[in-house]
Amino acid sequence: MEIDKKAFKNMFPNLAKEIDKKQKRVAISSVRSDVKAAEKAFSRRFVNYTPDVVDFIRRCETERQAEEIVDFLERRKEIKPDYAQRLRKQLREKGVRSFGPKKEDGYYLKHGIV
Repeated sequence: MEIDKKAFKNMFPNLAKEIDKKQKRVAISSVRSDVKAAEKAFSRRFVNYTPDVVDFIRRCETERQAEEIVDFLERRKEIKPDYAQRLRKQLREKGVRSFGPKKEDGYYLKHGIV
């Protein structure tokens, strides 16, 4: 569907202003017409990705849950004691959300794994 610029501005004045200002632009690096190929390419984002302690902490609701994660990974020697102490200090001083927003159920499905 083609539409001239004047008609577009009449139908969508706010959108036309945003486009004219050229602010908040998003670059499109590629376009795929084959949906399956696009989904496959996008799903590679987390291929061979191993979550780290911060990924696990971001799934926690409370500081206590995050402390249990840190304790567990330290006991298993997956994180070093000095790093565990820094994580605990950040938890105490800044809270669990200081590690980033909560990762909800289905996070990896929504953000890269199909």
